[in-house]
Amino acid sequence: MVCMQPSSRFLAAVILAVLALTVAPAPGIGAEPAKPSAAAPQIQADFVLQSAAVYTVDRARTWAEAVAIRGDEIVYVGGNPGAARYVGPKTRVLNLAGKMVLPGFQDAHVHPLWAGVERLDCKLYDLPTREAYARAVAEYAASHPKEPWIKGAGWDMGFFPGGLPTRQELDAVVSDRPVFLASKDGHSGWVNSKALEVAGITRETPDPPRGRIDRDKNGEPSGSLQESAIELVQKLAPRPTPEEARDGLKFAMRKLNALGITSVQEASVPLGDAQGYRMLEVYRDVDRSGALTARVVASLTWDPEKGDEQIQDFVRARREYTQGRLRAHAVKIFQDGVIEAKTAALLEPYRGTQGDTGIALIEPETLKRIVTRLDKEGFQLHFHAIGDAAIRQVFDALEAARRTNGARDSRHHLSHIELFHPDDIPRFRELGAVANFQPLWALADGYIRKLTLPILPPETHRWIYPIASVLRSGGIVAFGSDWSVSSANPLEEMEVAVRRADWTDPDAAPFLPEERIDLRDAIAAFTINAAYVSFQDDRTGSIEPGKLADLVVLDRNLFAIDPNEISEARVLLTLLGGKPVYGNWNDLGD
Repeated sequence: MVCMQPSSRFLAAVILAVLALTVAPAPGIGAEPAKPSAAAPQIQADFVLQSAAVYTVDRARTWAEAVAIRGDEIVYVGGNPGAARYVGPKTRVLNLAGKMVLPGFQDAHVHPLWAGVERLDCKLYDLPTREAYARAVAEYAASHPKEPWIKGAGWDMGFFPGGLPTRQELDAVVSDRPVFLASKDGHSGWVNSKALEVAGITRETPDPPRGRIDRDKNGEPSGSLQESAIELVQKLAPRPTPEEARDGLKFAMRKLNALGITSVQEASVPLGDAQGYRMLEVYRDVDRSGALTARVVASLTWDPEKGDEQIQDFVRARREYTQGRLRAHAVKIFQDGVIEAKTAALLEPYRGTQGDTGIALIEPETLKRIVTRLDKEGFQLHFHAIGDAAIRQVFDALEAARRTNGARDSRHHLSHIELFHPDDIPRFRELGAVANFQPLWALADGYIRKLTLPILPPETHRWIYPIASVLRSGGIVAFGSDWSVSSANPLEEMEVAVRRADWTDPDAAPFLPEERIDLRDAIAAFTINAAYVSFQDDRTGSIEPGKLADLVVLDRNLFAIDPNEISEARVLLTLLGGKPVYGNWNDLGD
């Protein structure tokens, strides 16, 4: 076989042709806006967005300036002149004057339904002091005199010594009714004396498996509960009705759409009705009503109190509820708790303890068996793993499953992943797993400085949220918010990932600056990589012809501003399948 060398003139022509297809001129430079073609367009678009800063997040990370949409699909991406071929008499052409167009954001770990339902209760999120918590509880109790319980969520462990609030602080504002308040991370509960009394929790009550009743120096329950101990009280409190749950989910959809979010992984979906409603049924009902305005992967929650018989329940749920915009192909496994309450599983003991290494919620050999069974059934595994021991246990289980079942396109992912042993970082690439970080936490706030670092062995501090290290090792990184634990705003989260500093303080020093990432990787983590986690990167996650028109329009080009300003950008329009789910066309331009 003879290989002919192409001429230099031919090579130049090829290169120019490729550049013309993939690199559009900057808006306003060397390009005319699209105008109706004299001849009928080959495909008449419904909408053409032009003169925009379109960052496609395709494989080549291409820029363009125009996007044409027909029905629910993208039919053209490129320069303004090429878009003219898609403009017909009924096409609406919008000149965005340099505004940014991105793929719709995708949150790979979030709790929309719970966040929506919580809005009905006493809200403690983002309050500045312990005294503010007390005032909020007192005001809520006064305005809800007929409620048998006072329920709420959102308190920050950083405001309390050792992260542990006391019953006396709640007794001082509400003593006649039980009070239950979940921490903002959901792994701790704060209760008053009346709630302990109703639940029958005394100094003689043993800690439940996989949980802890915190106690004062006299051995009495002090008013905080950890992990499974929360349920001792929470199960007695009134639950939301199915109607309240549906309304809460619709509220959450509107909130997420306003932030540019078009797809989510619902991070924990119990199959039972302990909440007072069945989450999958709520999702299905809202989808059938047309109000599920995001594509949803439901992560079905593994119950450690049950055995392998629940696997067949998962199989039935996957078959029954995978429809419309809802898919139920994932299983969520909690392997540990959180560092601040000393319930995250560590390789080395917490400082100041007698060998306490936290709690592995599932025994490692049992975890291997469970993961191997679920992997064989074709489920995607979604893990909660925070401590370095829990992360290693999950990797060992994934390795065992691969050894037994063989490699497949599983896209298992580990979420939160706060503290690593550096030897485990390359295992994402080796095992084909995805690192699902919540980037908003990767900064030296009071939580990290006061509660986290003081109880960890000093040599481990370097390996807290090592996002850049995972990328350098070749691992795939996706981002999620864990809302309502923290903000659901992807722009705030991207800024923290890029700066490793508080997005509200432009002068804040970076936390572990060697773990900063660039904006391209931060955007990919909320778009194409999050789409990969949800098995929908073939249809979403980038702006390419043939993909669904899930798009977000921002008021500014993120690449043209200082990183300190990323969080200040605003969403103007969110499209799901070519239809606005936030904003409207009239606000964008002519």
